[in-house]
Amino acid sequence: MAKSGRPTINDVAALANVSKKTVSRVINKSPLLSDKTRDHVEKIIAEIGFVPSLQARALALSRNFIIAVIHDNPNAQFLVNVQQGILEAIGTTDYGLMVQPFDRGLPTFADDVRAFLERQKPFGVVMLPPISGDDVVAQLCRDQGTRYVRMGSIQMDEPAHVVSSNDREAVREAVGFLIAKGHSRIALIEGPEGFTSPQERRAGCEEALAEAGLTLDEALVRSGNYTFETGVAAADELIALDDPPTAIFACNDEMAIGAMIACRRAGLIIPQDISIIGFDDTPLSSHVWPSLTTVHWPIAEMARVAAEKIICAPEDAAKAPWRLPSQLIERGSVSTPKGEEK
Repeated sequence: MAKSGRPTINDVAALANVSKKTVSRVINKSPLLSDKTRDHVEKIIAEIGFVPSLQARALALSRNFIIAVIHDNPNAQFLVNVQQGILEAIGTTDYGLMVQPFDRGLPTFADDVRAFLERQKPFGVVMLPPISGDDVVAQLCRDQGTRYVRMGSIQMDEPAHVVSSNDREAVREAVGFLIAKGHSRIALIEGPEGFTSPQERRAGCEEALAEAGLTLDEALVRSGNYTFETGVAAADELIALDDPPTAIFACNDEMAIGAMIACRRAGLIIPQDISIIGFDDTPLSSHVWPSLTTVHWPIAEMARVAAEKIICAPEDAAKAPWRLPSQLIERGSVSTPKGEEK
């Protein structure tokens, strides 16, 4: 036993009759060990009360015990939900959380990410959309030996490196709900270019309409930037049309709530005059009046699973779930079109 009375890695190695390197592999959860050896060393660690040095482990691994979230996403609530999920996963571990924004529009974007990985040496990286769709960033992580998980609306990597939702199916259900209520003039407020989610959500809208023998009228499509202001502007244009829509599907809650404000300002009553559906299920969606019908996007759960994939054994990451379903939340912002009530 060390003179300080505090057990060391050398004590564990001696008592377990293994090398110091083997003890280090057990501590760092290396897959290069048999279950018998791992169990034996862990038993010795527990018996003598050995507590591994975080600094020593970081030095041995040549990286920090940090999970870095990298993003180029202006949606504050989205980032809050991601952080909540990751903190749930690492709450009782030695890992910490770092959130780092990047600008994908800069010509130095890839170099900026590479410099960040080399400088900070995170244990793992959670890539948020739209950065998660960039194969170059995934390759940079592989080049640095950094574990990574990509979050998004589709499967964009092997199961060990991705967590996705089912946006297309969820939106198909949401728009189908509007159609079942009797709506046929359904407007779409899209998300920003460069994101996979708007593409998937538009596809879900088109598929629901096609199943009902309808098509998406381009005159009822407006672009947005996942912000409240662009939702207001899009809805202002839509309700000013000579033949306005009877319902609006917005690709996120912020734009949907912006659309609600625009409709009210124009003297329309929701849902009697116009129905509105969003996507996300943010806290505000249940606090506005009427409460917003929306699609619950399990972003916090997705982030938790992403973090768990990073900190677990590599072989376990591949077995963990990679697709988490979204679901429609019916509230007060949808009704039968005016003049068609039964």
